[in-house]
Amino acid sequence: MFTRMLKLRLLNVVAPTYFFMATAVTFVFHFCFFVPTIFPKPETSLRGSTTLHTALFLFLMFNALGNYVMTIRYTAESAAETAVPVCSPHCSDKVDAHYLLNGRHFCKLCKKVILKRDHHCFFTGNCIGNKNMRYFIMFCIYTSCTCLYSLVLGVAFLTLEYSVSFENPLTFLTLLPLSTGYFFTGTVSGLQLFLVLMLYVWLGIGLVCAGFCCQQVLLVARGQTWCQMRRGQLQENHSPWQANLKDVFGTRWILGLILPVQTVETCTEDVDVHKQD
Repeated sequence: MFTRMLKLRLLNVVAPTYFFMATAVTFVFHFCFFVPTIFPKPETSLRGSTTLHTALFLFLMFNALGNYVMTIRYTAESAAETAVPVCSPHCSDKVDAHYLLNGRHFCKLCKKVILKRDHHCFFTGNCIGNKNMRYFIMFCIYTSCTCLYSLVLGVAFLTLEYSVSFENPLTFLTLLPLSTGYFFTGTVSGLQLFLVLMLYVWLGIGLVCAGFCCQQVLLVARGQTWCQMRRGQLQENHSPWQANLKDVFGTRWILGLILPVQTVETCTEDVDVHKQD
């Protein structure tokens, strides 16, 4: 158990570092390589396209980082809990979290009591619960869009700069192993190999975040959390799915789609959770 907890704590530090490094690399590739190569003469008729692509990229990045910060800022802990309650004997997770009563969990990594705990997100270093679920979902959406958009620009960059043709569907599948082999023979530069590696990173992160987003929206609409689903507990929620979504995204949900701002009340306490029992 000690070894596993040590690994989880290490992952809690490594994952945010990896996220910020990938974000910085994406910024550098976009402004130092993609835009100058795809739009070489911004003073001509391509100026509008350059501005549009740059504005779209900055918009996606701003929302991804903004919702990332909001997810960390609005923690899901219970302000009413000053002491750690005794774990229930029916606790199903003896490693990273203890199940308490009334939909609460004590997270060993956060060392806090979490209201409506869904899961512990290692990329943010804290738990996802009732107060930051909306920001986590939007973070997943915009991170997925940013990665997939960067993937498209990266493919366009390779096509223009290195004359790599992607007409064959198998090109992308064989791109990394072939580039690695050519790198050791001196045919491919380190920059090109690193860009090819980033294409797969963007694809992987984009698909994973999209999958997380779909799963979380489905759980929210059902009035259920990931912890409850793991324990095989079906939430008896009599509210319609529209009310469940509104409870998470708030009444100003349209504003929350385009800006990382607060759209729900953050003063919800254990009273809302006790209603579930």
